[in-house]
Amino acid sequence: MRLLIHDYGGYPFTTPLSRELARRGHQVLHVSAGYNNTPRGDLQRREGDPAGLEFQALYTRQPLDKYSFLRRWLQEREYGHLLGGLIQSWQPQVMLSANTPLDAQSQALAAARAVGAGFIFWLQDVLGEAAWRILRGRVPVVGGLVGGYYRAMEGRLARRSDHLVLISADFQAQAAAWGVPPERVSVIPNWAPLDDLSVQPRDNPWSRQVLEAGQLPLADSFVFLYTGSLALKHNPGLLLELARAVQADGARVVVVSAGPGADWLRQAGQAAGMHNLQVLGYQPYAELSQVLAAGDVLVAVLEADAGVFSVPSKVLSYLCAGRPLLLAVPPENLAARMVREAQAGLVVSPDDTQGFLQAARALAQDAPRREAMGRAGRAYAEQQFAIGPLAEQFATIILRYNEV
Repeated sequence: MRLLIHDYGGYPFTTPLSRELARRGHQVLHVSAGYNNTPRGDLQRREGDPAGLEFQALYTRQPLDKYSFLRRWLQEREYGHLLGGLIQSWQPQVMLSANTPLDAQSQALAAARAVGAGFIFWLQDVLGEAAWRILRGRVPVVGGLVGGYYRAMEGRLARRSDHLVLISADFQAQAAAWGVPPERVSVIPNWAPLDDLSVQPRDNPWSRQVLEAGQLPLADSFVFLYTGSLALKHNPGLLLELARAVQADGARVVVVSAGPGADWLRQAGQAAGMHNLQVLGYQPYAELSQVLAAGDVLVAVLEADAGVFSVPSKVLSYLCAGRPLLLAVPPENLAARMVREAQAGLVVSPDDTQGFLQAARALAQDAPRREAMGRAGRAYAEQQFAIGPLAEQFATIILRYNEV
């Protein structure tokens, strides 16, 4: 079959699915947005890849501007036009689309219908709900109207899709509210690219680099490490408080991110004279295992409101790294439940700053506990993230919607 796997963000975990489906004999085109400034995977062919696997990036005329609502809207529509054109020219039999802005998703669905392709909506975040919650707070009245428009659009797209793949059973109530029949809904939790993320020593080439003039290499300091996006659904202020709390202990907080949240954190740390806070840009994907290994504790944060529409994927990569986790996320969120089930770290509510700092100190002072949590996290990842069984679930859905 001709399968178009579309992951707008180009995230690392989706490429193993495309590789595995191609190994099973399918012709797979893996498509992503070329300008998207996110932690990206290895989006190119490797030696030994199946002949039927291709990668392609789509580029808008200008780099994507996430933080200007008007330019972002125009660029997402432009991207949808590009994606629709690719669908019409490549003519897949089935398309699986994830992490896609809703305007572009709508254009992709229309193009898939035009060529007679099955369309599977892979729901990573409830984007309409997120838009409504964020915009109504930032732009009174008008923001609520725009957010409401996207809430309604997402429901229409879900109903019109041939199948809806949810990353969490928590989203099933939303699917039911949209009116999607249960037989057209599947739950397949996300994973991390286990084969790409090996457990590395604390002292490695990346951690030995002198990252800022006048500072010691990371290998000489206790490190709380945060990687990934710092978007509207995250609170960089928690990371600032963490750096302030552990400064006297000689510990560092290292943040590997980009965008306004990372910029704010860098400026706030400099203004406060906090030399133990380092904010770096995104690092090459090939070095991710070494980057994660540089942390003694791996940190993730998620705002309370975002817990109903988002699951932080960085937590899944953290589990592969063999390091303990410290999460400030809603306790009912899937990532929180996963970490508790794996016994791989500590979870506190995102509005409990003191609890967050106490948990950080508890981990910093207990090396045997950290080691046990790290081993438990890696064991959980090895059990849950094997790509074969995951690809089999997708293959079953794909074959079902070969002809629509």
